[in-house]
Amino acid sequence: MTNILFICTGNTCRSPMAESMLRHMAKTRGVSIEVQSAGVSAWEGTPMSEHAKQVLKDRQMGNEAFRSQALSGQAVSWADLILTLTLGHKQHVLQRFPEASDKTFTLKEYVHVDEDQHNIQGALNALVTELQLKLALGEQPTTEEMEELHRLQLQLPDMDIGDPYGGTLQQYKQTAEEIEEALSQLLRRLSEK
Repeated sequence: MTNILFICTGNTCRSPMAESMLRHMAKTRGVSIEVQSAGVSAWEGTPMSEHAKQVLKDRQMGNEAFRSQALSGQAVSWADLILTLTLGHKQHVLQRFPEASDKTFTLKEYVHVDEDQHNIQGALNALVTELQLKLALGEQPTTEEMEELHRLQLQLPDMDIGDPYGGTLQQYKQTAEEIEEALSQLLRRLSEK
């Protein structure tokens, strides 16, 4: 059984939708998993947002008992796989829990990574490291280096799930569709293991 932890900001919109949706989708497909979610800036015990509840209810995937939890070392240790909803959330997890680097990905990154994207990401990471070192030494990046940085960034797909917080019910539905598409790919990947 795989333990999956979803991470977003307040643990009231995206990550609880992902948690509830994956739990229901896995059960329907006979995939054995345990799912939790947490937020990098969550208030413990907060209910899911009303629009998130409505979206899940409309999909018959409700989770009325849900209450938010803050990201903790215990949750990180429990998880076999940590899936964040944005790159910023991933960076937050890795700064606080560097030991989790081998099991922490953005949701989209985990389900979409192919060899070309992996190579581009590696080149981008190396260039960013080189540029940070230059800046730390008081040197400025060259025009060519900045153009290469921009070129590499444009080649990578957006790995973030949009944040509907404070938005309309329609925005929550769009976010849920984006999450559901990624979760379908996640279940396919988990079934192949």
